[in-house]
Amino acid sequence: MSSSPRSWSRAGAALRGWQTRQWTVAGVGALATAILVGAPTDVVPNPLFGRSVPVQWWNYPALAVTAVLAGIVLSTYVRRPSAPSAPKTHNGSRLGAVGGALSFLAVGCPVCNKLVLVLFGASGALSYWAPLQPLLAVLSAGLLAEAALRRLSSQTACPVTASA
Repeated sequence: MSSSPRSWSRAGAALRGWQTRQWTVAGVGALATAILVGAPTDVVPNPLFGRSVPVQWWNYPALAVTAVLAGIVLSTYVRRPSAPSAPKTHNGSRLGAVGGALSFLAVGCPVCNKLVLVLFGASGALSYWAPLQPLLAVLSAGLLAEAALRRLSSQTACPVTASA
């Protein structure tokens, strides 16, 4: 019988067991994500990038949630010095990557994205793509949360050994 790759109690136990190193990586990862996603989309104002369409109110919380969850996921790759080497698993790594990519599409300017412009045109980007962006933000946060839950759960899961 196989156990679920996710457990709220195991994830909570993993977070409670984090040392300063993991929390530092989570904080730096969150800040880096906020800059890497927020600067090119101009949600974080900067002189290098601009937007044709104003930032929406929901872009800020979407970016904040993305940054925090991405920082947590990133920190799950940091090995604690006292922890034994865990078997290689792919619990949530693809989910986190997809969630991060979706967050970029979710908070970006709908008419600044070349692919969206090619597919929908400028009026279609505003009429069809822009209304989908909040849904992409929710989907992105959900994927990042699932990735974090799976990866944190695997940090405290007991490995199963083969019996002879």
